[in-house]
Amino acid sequence: MRGKTYAFGKNWKDFVDNHLDDSRVEEAVKSLSGFIGGENIGGRFLDIGCGSGLFSLAAYRLGFNEVVSFDVDPHSVACCKYLREREDNPEGWSVMEGSILDEEFVGGLESFDLVYSWGVLHHTGDMWRAMGNSCKLVKDGGLLYIAIYNKTGNWGFHGDGRFGPSKFWEREKRLYTSMPSPIQKMIDYAVMAGLAFTYVLSLKNPLREIKEHRRYRGMSWSVDIRDWLGGYPYEYATAEEVNRFVEDRGFETLKQAVHGGLRNNEFLCRKLK
Repeated sequence: MRGKTYAFGKNWKDFVDNHLDDSRVEEAVKSLSGFIGGENIGGRFLDIGCGSGLFSLAAYRLGFNEVVSFDVDPHSVACCKYLREREDNPEGWSVMEGSILDEEFVGGLESFDLVYSWGVLHHTGDMWRAMGNSCKLVKDGGLLYIAIYNKTGNWGFHGDGRFGPSKFWEREKRLYTSMPSPIQKMIDYAVMAGLAFTYVLSLKNPLREIKEHRRYRGMSWSVDIRDWLGGYPYEYATAEEVNRFVEDRGFETLKQAVHGGLRNNEFLCRKLK
């Protein structure tokens, strides 16, 4: 994929510095434990593309014996290290800088009871290779928990699906990341204002809607908007494509949340022995 990469780490730094509180950590713990349903808690947890470090922290709070976090962005690595420091630097939690596309780095990691990568692999620039490398890191009988942007259909301009919502947003994100920071901020505020206005039109309280966004995995409304507008590289897949890919690599899908539209579909898969 071509184009400038979005500064994910700087966005996560804003989240940690200005938004993260105990209630968001609680929501993250609830989200993680709710989807895995108690499976393999207590083993080794790998957080691929740890971002803010929030879900590495959630895994630690849930009681995993070992948590390994890594990200390609140094700002994200710093955020995760900061959260680890807040927990008094537990020996069982390590944070590294690295890429899931780096074969040497991936080869140096051990296998894990739960490999977690939520909304990350489709931002690497080589989603399927990133997903394949993630599969290699799951121990026999272990779990893979990933979230991948849903692939949407076309708008009728081309019968082969060359243009549709997913393709439109891919182009938007590439354009957004190529713009100077002041222009990006203007777009951010314009979109936020527009969304707030739609809440008013639908008779919803904008302040309440923005505040309650934390119920979505402990996230922040403004941080998520910036992440969506600028999240490039950007790839996507149908739920069927993801299931077929992991099944070809010796996994069975235990649970999935297929949301449709442009949202992330979630998958919990077990590696067969």
